[in-house]
Amino acid sequence: MNIEGPLLGQGAVCEAILCALPEWFGIEEATAQYARDVDDLPTFVAWVNGRAVGFMTVKQHFPQAAELYVLGVLPEMHRQGVGQALLSAVEAYLREQGVAYLQVKTLSASHPDPGYAKTRAFYEAVGFKPLEEFPMLWGEANPCLLMVKTLVGGKRVDSRRGLL
Repeated sequence: MNIEGPLLGQGAVCEAILCALPEWFGIEEATAQYARDVDDLPTFVAWVNGRAVGFMTVKQHFPQAAELYVLGVLPEMHRQGVGQALLSAVEAYLREQGVAYLQVKTLSASHPDPGYAKTRAFYEAVGFKPLEEFPMLWGEANPCLLMVKTLVGGKRVDSRRGLL
């Protein structure tokens, strides 16, 4: 497996992978919007034998804070280390940029979707912690869970001055 990034202009790669994940990305309009957004955001792509098998796109909201904006791994590559390899590359890049906090939004456990239960388990396994649930962010039928992770290791953070 080879990880490339950060890259711009990866909307077509994103769209192809998201279309292979209808259980998570079954709203055509939303998938098309992700593809458009990804073209302008730093994206990391996992390749196996010349084929894109996964991607992670990040959006930096503030100098110290970024978000895993959208990501996907082809179903046949789940549980093969692709997500972990992508996240490692993303985190190294963000640390170089001075980012201290990484967030991701996903479907809350208050929704019984088994696919998203696996998604939350992945995020928890790689160090994300639940921070807050937003029941109406994506509409009543899709409660949002905000999860966060610190990227600063053992360093202390002062909210007024940054890293100490």
